[in-house]
Amino acid sequence: MRKLANSELDRKSVEDFKESEKTPLILILDDIRSLHNIGSVFRTADAFLVEKIYLCGITATPPNKEIHKTALGATDTVAWEYMKDAAEVIAKLKAVGTEVYAVEQVENSVMLNDFTPPEDKKLALVFGNEVKGVQQKAIDLCDGTIEIPQLGTKHSLNISVSAGIVVWDIFTKNYTTKPL
Repeated sequence: MRKLANSELDRKSVEDFKESEKTPLILILDDIRSLHNIGSVFRTADAFLVEKIYLCGITATPPNKEIHKTALGATDTVAWEYMKDAAEVIAKLKAVGTEVYAVEQVENSVMLNDFTPPEDKKLALVFGNEVKGVQQKAIDLCDGTIEIPQLGTKHSLNISVSAGIVVWDIFTKNYTTKPL
């Protein structure tokens, strides 16, 4: 085995990325306090051609050198928008037929391994604050909740790790069999 050089990875240019067909997936980051978490989510969104990220509440916005540290330029490729209130974003997306799910531990949540993403609709995922999680008022507006099964003692994952797990799972369930 030989490790590939960066020049062999067939990376898209910023222009090619922007012109590419996107995965019909939207991420809503609500009250994310860590700039590194925000940057990591941007980088994951870039990797899977996520359509857009909404940054809400106290979530910082680009340009920011600490976000850039982990995003590594993904803030230039992934579409994003700041809206103060996540509830407003959820209502806006649902009004155009997007299904919205919070990623949170709640009563009657669907375990990620049992979740079937909609095939004919856009999907949005809400990720909440590192300590408090997704706000109840946002959960109340969602079509449902997805929970990542966890077996250890913490029952808590870093938000950027959670986003990576959920985006990858949904991508493999819905989009790897379809040409992008």
